[in-house]
Amino acid sequence: MKTNKDHLVIQSVQGIIRHPGFSGYRVDTDGNSYVIPATGGITYNVKIGDSAFGLVGDHVEPGVSLYHTDASTSGALNVFSCIGNTAKIITGEAKGKTGFVTGTHGGVEHVLVYFDEETLDQLTLDDKILIKCHGQGLALTDYPDVKVMSIDPSLFMKLGITEKDGKLIVPVAKKIPQRFMGSGVGAPFSQKGDYDILTSDEEAVKALGIDQLKFGDLVLLEDSDNTYGLGAMKKGATSIGVIIHSDCIKSGHGPGVTIIMSSKNPTIEAIIDENANIATYLL
Repeated sequence: MKTNKDHLVIQSVQGIIRHPGFSGYRVDTDGNSYVIPATGGITYNVKIGDSAFGLVGDHVEPGVSLYHTDASTSGALNVFSCIGNTAKIITGEAKGKTGFVTGTHGGVEHVLVYFDEETLDQLTLDDKILIKCHGQGLALTDYPDVKVMSIDPSLFMKLGITEKDGKLIVPVAKKIPQRFMGSGVGAPFSQKGDYDILTSDEEAVKALGIDQLKFGDLVLLEDSDNTYGLGAMKKGATSIGVIIHSDCIKSGHGPGVTIIMSSKNPTIEAIIDENANIATYLL
């Protein structure tokens, strides 16, 4: 595939590790209330490649969660950080160690980063992390109707995408019908954050195998146009995304999807591959 990657700007953004917050009970769709872990912090035992279901938590983010105290700067951190970008620790005991971006989470405006276990144990909540941003503006020269976003060009080329009869065939772990997409629909920027797969109907979720999703899985969203903003329904439109946070108990929520490709037309198709996960390509 021909791309414009040689013309992309590589630039730095920087964040600090976000301390987990607490604002009261989290209530599920049946009205039950819980005090459980959620977003933020350093999450030691949840990693890309692990199941996004079954955790005693809500919107759990794997690895390290970054943000910035200044709203405008935090927006740039979230938008320009792309999945697969290199993240470097610049303070503290783990200074100099590197990892990579695994997703961006809307609402809380977090950037999620993978580091190995040894590095996680050296981090503190005061540490600063610099990300070498590369990817926004990536385009496929021969497919002008396909919008690519929020993915490092080097990772994009590892996804195993093939071309056939004018279409792009993308390996994905699951196909998700448009009716399952919830929280985040209507967000004005496709490059910022994520939106959620609804999981309150457990029977339907199990029937489609959605409960088998893992952090880092690639998924195809059917009839979903995410070229300009999140969640527009359009017959034949297709989008590819990455699972970035866990299942949720709150109504209207579920595993989060950061979009990396979208077309208003049926130019993108999928082939099911249980190994279609960013961990396969990056670890």
